[in-house]
Amino acid sequence: MIWFRIDNRLVHGQIIEAWLPHIRAKTLLVANDDLAADELRQEIMSLAVPSGISFMCCQVSEVASMLRNVRKSDPDQHVLILFSDCADAKAAHMTGLSFSLVNIGNLHYGPGKEQVCEHIALGAEDRSCLKYFKEHGVEIDFRCVPSATTKINL
Repeated sequence: MIWFRIDNRLVHGQIIEAWLPHIRAKTLLVANDDLAADELRQEIMSLAVPSGISFMCCQVSEVASMLRNVRKSDPDQHVLILFSDCADAKAAHMTGLSFSLVNIGNLHYGPGKEQVCEHIALGAEDRSCLKYFKEHGVEIDFRCVPSATTKINL
């Protein structure tokens, strides 16, 4: 299983305690240009990742090839791929990363954004991105944790 998630917090408790066990992921791959360029932040995030879970970071443009390499070494490997925002997930999709479902776990409120539920605030760029996904057959799953039943109508 490969699970794609947008969560601006990246590696945090819900990822470690809920999502990794839920999908039985053995690899956590974060696709974020800022994090890929910051070895200290990578090291700090890696401290939260349990032993036995491979933790990798890459630029958004490299995520498709990184995933191919992970799957080449073990085709049955379960992988959780994290993006910090919709724009990164869309950019990855446009550069060849194929997925039919993306989970949106958290997008913080900010200027120009509308709070659509407790954990998701959307701005014009986010809405445009979600429209892109819908037009390309990508289902949007709005949940903080696997057991949540949040339904959002956009």
